[in-house]
Amino acid sequence: MATYCLTVTRLQLALGHGARRLHVAAAYRAKANVSMSRFEPTSYVNYKKLQSNVDIVQKRLNRPLTLSEKIVYGHLDDPHNQDIDRGRTYLRLRPDRVAMQDATAQMAMLQFISSGLPKVAVPSTIHCDHLIEAQIGGEEDLARAKDINHEVYNFLSSAGAKYGVGFWKPGSGIIHQIILENYAYPGVMLIGTDSHTPNGGGLGAICIGVGGADAVDVMAGIPWELKCPKVIGVKLTGTLSGWTSPKDIILKVAGILTVKGGTGAIVEYHGPGVDSISCTGMATICNMGAEIGATTSVFPYNHRMRTYLEKTGRGQIAALADEYSDLLVPDKGCEYDEVIELNLDELKPHINGPFTPDLAHPVSEVGAVAEKNGWPLEVKVGLIGSCTNSSYEDMGRAASVAKQALDKGLKCKAQFTVTPGSEQIRATIERDGYSKILGDVGGVVLANACGPCIGQWDRRDVKKGEKNTIVTSFNRNFTARNDANPATHAFVTSPEIVTAMAIAGTLNFNPETDYLTAPNGEKFKLEPPNGDELPAKDFDPGQDTYQHPPPDGSGVGVDVSPQSNRLQLLEPFDKWSGNDLENMQVLIKVKGKCTTDHISAAGPWLKFRGHLDNISNNMLIGAVNSENDAINKIKNHLTGEYGGVPDVARHYKANSLSWVVVGDDNYGEGSSREHAALEPRHLGGRAIIVKSFARIHETNLKKQGVLPLTFNNPSDYDKIRPDDKISIKGLKTFTPGKPLSAVVKHSDGSEETLQLNHSFNETQIEWFRAGSALNRMKELQH
Repeated sequence: MATYCLTVTRLQLALGHGARRLHVAAAYRAKANVSMSRFEPTSYVNYKKLQSNVDIVQKRLNRPLTLSEKIVYGHLDDPHNQDIDRGRTYLRLRPDRVAMQDATAQMAMLQFISSGLPKVAVPSTIHCDHLIEAQIGGEEDLARAKDINHEVYNFLSSAGAKYGVGFWKPGSGIIHQIILENYAYPGVMLIGTDSHTPNGGGLGAICIGVGGADAVDVMAGIPWELKCPKVIGVKLTGTLSGWTSPKDIILKVAGILTVKGGTGAIVEYHGPGVDSISCTGMATICNMGAEIGATTSVFPYNHRMRTYLEKTGRGQIAALADEYSDLLVPDKGCEYDEVIELNLDELKPHINGPFTPDLAHPVSEVGAVAEKNGWPLEVKVGLIGSCTNSSYEDMGRAASVAKQALDKGLKCKAQFTVTPGSEQIRATIERDGYSKILGDVGGVVLANACGPCIGQWDRRDVKKGEKNTIVTSFNRNFTARNDANPATHAFVTSPEIVTAMAIAGTLNFNPETDYLTAPNGEKFKLEPPNGDELPAKDFDPGQDTYQHPPPDGSGVGVDVSPQSNRLQLLEPFDKWSGNDLENMQVLIKVKGKCTTDHISAAGPWLKFRGHLDNISNNMLIGAVNSENDAINKIKNHLTGEYGGVPDVARHYKANSLSWVVVGDDNYGEGSSREHAALEPRHLGGRAIIVKSFARIHETNLKKQGVLPLTFNNPSDYDKIRPDDKISIKGLKTFTPGKPLSAVVKHSDGSEETLQLNHSFNETQIEWFRAGSALNRMKELQH
């Protein structure tokens, strides 16, 4: 297959004659002289079909299209007849491929096994990046992870081999960096079981984060549903320069749109300012677009993307993209639902936090704001890397700051960690001397993995509950996310600002104006960072860490021990009874922000991601109970005693008492983890009633047969009491667009009826009736 693809002419590829597909990484193999197994040999480019679908839709709509519309509508299952209305209709789509990180792949593959299908229908990969805890340093931590997680890695490797899924071994790097280096390209549609999948938008791709059940649909060859996104345009003018970086663009946008301002929309960057941003810088911006709730983000194809494709061995794709360049940019005159304009000449370095990624401050002001609010000024740890900021350019700019300090005899006052995004980045920055500079200034190079960004950090320099500040180049900074310490004030910024603050040891340091003092007493100012966009030499691919599935995996065994505490085969959820849901107990009325970290914490719980019953012991243990402002302390209304949320839920389930959760705004924001939907279903929950939902979590709940419902009047949240019983009425005539009602019974005997809205379409209602989307898939097989 690979050899054949290499012999196909570009004319054939462009016209679609014969094998009109182009192998993504074949040229890179030849250049790097590494094993054939390193790259997925079933990833193809098919611009002819994309163009054909776009032409059909454009003729129907008779208007200019945005770039995101072209790519999304270009992947419609039925472009001739699909009802298209931004923000209203559901689209049935055919994504090109699926990517799964190891923490979510466990449940996704367990669900795929339950489907009974013999092999995945689209190219798919598993990436081992979430289960490696940062403790000592890269090599030691990786070896420890391989030992501790042997059972899980073996399951994922064998399941991948059996069902035709590529397997990137632990140490390969972070899923999003691997996708950018190998699988993303202009115009592709990829779904990934991680909320930061939009990273691929930096290469002009539509990459969308989903739950595992959505991935199972695509792997099963079923059209994937997405509510037709609105499109927010961000027009960039001017040029990035000095200390201002691509990260500052998304930090500023997050401050404007907030954590829910992008919900239901694709953010599309355009304008003359785009050309001043590197391809990997565009990926940074798209990556953190997840923090504003956006479905995804995307940049138009340009010379920066072409250069990156060529440097990563995909020059043939770049040449083909050049031929189809009109397809890969927005049409002139296209209309956006909202437009934000940013002048990059005026943009200043930013830092966002603490506790939420949309609390934006110019770096020049954060010190004063911190003093006013009582936030600790001393920076205890600076952390660079992560899927958001671990490119060659990022590491180069950070190293240029570090070298200036070293040249004056200074090292970091704070602890300093470096997380390479991939084995390729690790090997290349080591070869080119960046790793040595970052190490000499006091940095510890961690494994090519997520690490502290997702809470995989065995932090020991502060005690739990001790107030402290850390500064990171990550994307998310929710309470206790990085180190399980709710008193840690985490701020997100660019790698170069992190490095400068780690050297200075304080938040109250603006490298544009402030001076450092060398050991000899000399005062000096840091010069603005510089770093090559891409290495002058080719990338060093490092170790070969990819396992390609065999042509026939039917003979491969996949074993899950009944005694395992890490893995558990799934049992089907019960079907809907056919009746209204009566007298359900309010399990907890959640107060304030409730992310998927609050609903299903990561960190030490990651090891149970393949065992539904065990991981359900973390359900909602981070949520604040409105009754007493306590965490993980709710009243059991059968016994009258207080207990942990999972314990009370299990007691209700054992006594056949169904329950509901009541929540606030943007419920379920953050990670795509579907465990936050599976756990409530597993422990007896039937409905989640809130003011508003984050997109991925709402879909995940529907997939598992739970009712995600919203108050018609958000102030009705205040009418719910922690000891209420709620009945959901109208399920026998459950139809799209028709509200349901809640009969709320108070303990004093009074009742009131509230209108509840939903966003179910007919297919999703069938999931509810069947008990889950997976149950419905099985029904359709018979």
